[in-house]
Amino acid sequence: MTSAAPARPASPPAPPARRAGFGHVLLSEWTKIRSVRSTVWSLILLVVLTLGITILITAITSAQWNKIGAASQTQIRLDPTNGILGAGLQFGQLTIIVLGVLLITSEYSTGVIRASLLAVPRRLPMLAAKGLVFAAITLVLGEIVMFASFFIGAAILHSHVPVSLSSPNVTRAVVGGGLYLAVLGLFALSIGALVRHTAGAITGVIAFVIVAEPLSSLIPGPWGDHIHDYLPTVAGRLVIQTARTSHQVLSAWQGFGVFCLWTAALFVAAAILLMRRDA
Repeated sequence: MTSAAPARPASPPAPPARRAGFGHVLLSEWTKIRSVRSTVWSLILLVVLTLGITILITAITSAQWNKIGAASQTQIRLDPTNGILGAGLQFGQLTIIVLGVLLITSEYSTGVIRASLLAVPRRLPMLAAKGLVFAAITLVLGEIVMFASFFIGAAILHSHVPVSLSSPNVTRAVVGGGLYLAVLGLFALSIGALVRHTAGAITGVIAFVIVAEPLSSLIPGPWGDHIHDYLPTVAGRLVIQTARTSHQVLSAWQGFGVFCLWTAALFVAAAILLMRRDA
């Protein structure tokens, strides 16, 4: 008579699946952003364009100082910080616009967005983490670039217009340049999430940044001044000014606040549509 085989011990129950915490989602978005070549090249272009244009414009201004006319000299003396940072920021911001749009639209075009939403079924943490990581990267690099631009430009123009961080409102303007780039990145990311098409989203942001500003300047009277100053990027760039102009409606921080409200509204709209639309 054969003995019965010993009973096999029951296997332990599988541990319950745990949802990825927000820290894991942040780490995932950080990994995705830093591993994409477009991120590296766009940030390199931000540094090269901003510093390059700053050096070029300030060097030409210094070399041609006696030829640019009294009106231009007075304008530069009134707000030398804006004169140093303005041109470089105007060109450098284009790289942040393109990168902000690509971070979200490239996921739709390649289908990666489906994998992202499978890993993080709750869609809002995914979008919030993407925005937070991108804003942090842009803020850190933006501040480095703004301070470098200011010190280089101030050194070039020193013999004609001495300016330092201790001058009134200068530190606020330099720091504000980095803040502007960070919010601009979120602004572009939000429009990219709304449109979900790279060319269309970039066109939309460029329309705000480049097209709407000169068009609003054509509107006469106080209405024109208000419409101009309340445009998102126009309002945002007021933070790099150290002197208020005669037709300026908003102060520096008021303008930056308006830009933040524009960005927040677009980000909320993008989050709502992300929850309602299919990937």
